[in-house]
Amino acid sequence: MRNYYKISEISKLYGIGADSLRYYERLGILRPRREANGYRLYSLKEMYKLNIIRDLRRLDFSMAQIKEYLADQSVGNTLELLRRERRLLGERLRELRAREELISERIAVLDNARKIRTGVFTVKNMPERFCVQLCEHIARDEEMDFAVKKLHRRHEEKIRDFGNQVIGAFPSMENMRRGRSNVYDAVFFILESETPDYDFILPAGEYLSYFYGGGYEQNAERMAEVLAYAENNGLRLLGEPFEMYEIDNRDTMREEEFLTEIQVRVE
Repeated sequence: MRNYYKISEISKLYGIGADSLRYYERLGILRPRREANGYRLYSLKEMYKLNIIRDLRRLDFSMAQIKEYLADQSVGNTLELLRRERRLLGERLRELRAREELISERIAVLDNARKIRTGVFTVKNMPERFCVQLCEHIARDEEMDFAVKKLHRRHEEKIRDFGNQVIGAFPSMENMRRGRSNVYDAVFFILESETPDYDFILPAGEYLSYFYGGGYEQNAERMAEVLAYAENNGLRLLGEPFEMYEIDNRDTMREEEFLTEIQVRVE
């Protein structure tokens, strides 16, 4: 076995780019010797450092921390490092379990959404719901996406996961009555739990519910159907109707797969 290897050989063997090896050299972590022609030669004595660097970088240790450890490697320092690694791995595992829970929730929501029958009127008893909102005239899908992002940015500390966030919007009823679809006065998020910092509350009570599939250009027609159903069945409106997006462009780019719920509080 040779005592020295070229940078190309080390790069291939360890799967580390030549630029990274040169960077480690500039930091003083690796000290290759130079041949007369200027080629770097890495000794077997230093190669063990590459495994340590790779493993610690995976745990987000900084190069300064790695350099400090390698400069004074001892059993005591190794034990301290291993304990730190164990703490970091514990944090990662907790993060991964939390992420797994969020993904499982989203899978359940989408699986249930695909089973929902569209075009059916129901009356639901809903709990009190705390909301944050952005009041803004919205007349295009692109404007809606931008408004949702602004609202998310404003309240992101309250949002556990944007993929699971319940998003709703208040259509412009003035435009709806004129038959103009896809125009809104506000977008809102329903928060997962009660908070002192909210914009409005959807009161507890009975809500007329109607799901429709497909694009939003039909929502004036669908809204008219909801209002007609309420009138024909003696349901008095106790608030403005709103939409909630069960399946939207967070989940699919196929408009025919969109699923939207219209709700309005009734008596």
